[in-house]
Amino acid sequence: MKQTYALAIHGGCGNVVRGRFNEEQEQAYLKTLQESLRNGQQILEEGESALQAIESAIRILEDSPLFNAGRGSVFTHLGTHEMDASLMDGNRRRAGAVTGVKRLRNPISAARSIMEHSSHVMLAGAGAEAFAEQQGLEFVTPDWLFDQTRWDQYQKALGENRQFMDHASDDQKYGTVGAVALDRHGNLAAGSSTGGITNKKHGRIGDSPIIGAGTYADNATCAISCTGEGEYFIRDVTAHRVSALMEYAGNNLSEAAANAMKSLEQIGGHGGFIGVDQSGNIVMPFNTQGMFRGSVSEDGKLFVKMYEEV
Repeated sequence: MKQTYALAIHGGCGNVVRGRFNEEQEQAYLKTLQESLRNGQQILEEGESALQAIESAIRILEDSPLFNAGRGSVFTHLGTHEMDASLMDGNRRRAGAVTGVKRLRNPISAARSIMEHSSHVMLAGAGAEAFAEQQGLEFVTPDWLFDQTRWDQYQKALGENRQFMDHASDDQKYGTVGAVALDRHGNLAAGSSTGGITNKKHGRIGDSPIIGAGTYADNATCAISCTGEGEYFIRDVTAHRVSALMEYAGNNLSEAAANAMKSLEQIGGHGGFIGVDQSGNIVMPFNTQGMFRGSVSEDGKLFVKMYEEV
């Protein structure tokens, strides 16, 4: 019997409500989510790895200015970009991550290169970029990363002397991106990529590049990618918590996801995550008003949504 496959993606969560987007904007978001899913689905259909499907799906989201990752990354307090990403292989629990990179087109590819071609898990800033250059990865100029809407958000944040979380501000485009997958070989994987928060200071790092907080995968349990207020996901080790509830408490994926969300809420956290298990079951819980999300499995049914209702 042929092993099933499954793929889920997210593009951030928050104040995603009807009436905030016109039809053209809605279609732009949904079309990009569909493109990401179809790309990853083709890879899985051909029997390639969950890692490859995730990297390819996330690269499409990173190349879109709609999401806060790669090309759509928000501006820091200094008017620069500092991007983070991580990738984890559930087979041997290998992982790679980058943080604070400024010139990489696709930080998720750098995370994979670190996992596969170095003895480290996380590289930061200039060191991460030097390694990426050695690996032949693509670099871009600040002009390529510039987005007028993101710049306007930055100017507003400076004027109000505050920071904007993607999911909280009324005038934001929303964005941390991620993917989880099960491939035909029974392997799970997860990845996340982000530009952080608008007007962030002092080299702030959120949950997206931190294994166990924003990203986690273990073939024995599940694969998870998170989005939301990163500080809370770090404190609650949310991605690993889902896996631990399955391994040690005997929860199934749905139960573990619900219990992990309760734990996050108990400390005041807002956000969501996507997850998949060995049977191809998918969860997409969130406690905000909406989440850009989608999934596809071997039955060919493709699902993309923005708003709270399923």
